Amino acid sequence: MLKITESAATLPAQDMARARKFYEQKLGFTPDEIGPDGGVFYKTGNTGFLVFPSMGKPSGDHTQLGLDVEDVTATVNELRKSGVKFEDYDFPGLKTEDGIADVAGSKGAWFKDSEGNLISIGEQMRARRAAAGKAAATNGR
Repeated sequence: MLKITESAATLPAQDMARARKFYEQKLGFTPDEIGPDGGVFYKTGNTGFLVFPSMGKPSGDHTQLGLDVEDVTATVNELRKSGVKFEDYDFPGLKTEDGIADVAGSKGAWFKDSEGNLISIGEQMRARRAAAGKAAATNGR
């Protein structure tokens, strides 16, 4: 069995200067570590993600990084002011309105970074905490 202590997403970037500008200026991240190859590790709470130089190109067809936020609507509005463009979807079971989806009480939104990586923001942890609190409040009834 694996004995995992942490995990991190890795996102390819064909242009590290462009990618760093996106993550640092548009999203407000601060580099935690910069590797000898120019790759940058950004911390997000107890975890993080690496943006690394690559000749490969992401498909952008699926979520490659999920970021948990307290308020999706406020975050979408804030990021739009920074020039982030949100994806719109209209699939069975997933429809966005003004870039935001509501799936079983959890809100989510998706955008692509400067390199084409698809990133989601969501309230999954908030929804889990609310459900756990509700379960604890009804425990023993």
